[in-house]
Amino acid sequence: MDHVDIQKQIDHPKGKRSRLLKIGTFLLLGLGASGCNVTMSGMQGTGEGIGYRQARFVEMNEMKAWRSCQEQALKLDETARSNGSASQYLASAKALKLCETSVSSQTAGINIQERMRSIAVASLNFLRGGNIEKARSTFEDFKTHFKGNDLRFADGSSYLDTMKMLLGMDEPTSIGALSMANVNSSLKAELRRTRYWERN
Repeated sequence: MDHVDIQKQIDHPKGKRSRLLKIGTFLLLGLGASGCNVTMSGMQGTGEGIGYRQARFVEMNEMKAWRSCQEQALKLDETARSNGSASQYLASAKALKLCETSVSSQTAGINIQERMRSIAVASLNFLRGGNIEKARSTFEDFKTHFKGNDLRFADGSSYLDTMKMLLGMDEPTSIGALSMANVNSSLKAELRRTRYWERN
C-alpha cells in the first residue's frame, strides 16, 4: 500500500508539470504572436511618420518661399512710402498679391496673421496707387478668406471699417453711422467735410 501511495505522489507532480508546460507553451506562443502584431503596427506607424515628415517638409518649403516673396514685396512698400510714388505702391500691391497666390490649400492655415496683414497692405497699396477696382477686389478677398477677422491700425481703428469707408462700400445713411464706425478721427473729419461739400 505504501508503494501505491508513493506512485500516486510521483504521478501527481508529473501531471502538474505537464499542465504547466502546456500552459507555458501557450503563453509563449500567444506572446510571440502578439509581438508580431506590435512589430507590424510599428512598421505602419513608421511609414505614416515618413509621409507626415514629407508633407511637413513641403509645407515648410512653401512657407519659406512665401516669406521670401513677402519680404521682397514689403521692401517695395517701404520705398513706396518713402517716395510717395503711386507706381511703387501698385508694384508693391501686385507683388503682395502674387505672394498670396502661391499659398496652397495645405499651407493656407499656417500663420494666418501674417497673411492677413499681407493682404491688407496689398489692398491699401492698390488704393494708394489709384487702382480702386483692384483695392476693392483685394478687400473682398480678405473678407472671403478671413471671415469674421479684422486687423487694427496703430491708433486702434478697424481695417474693415476703414476700407469700407474709403472704398465707398458702406455709405452711412443715418447721421450717427459715421460716428459709430471704428475709423481714424482725421479720416472721419475728412469724410464729413467731403459729404458736406457734396450736399451744399
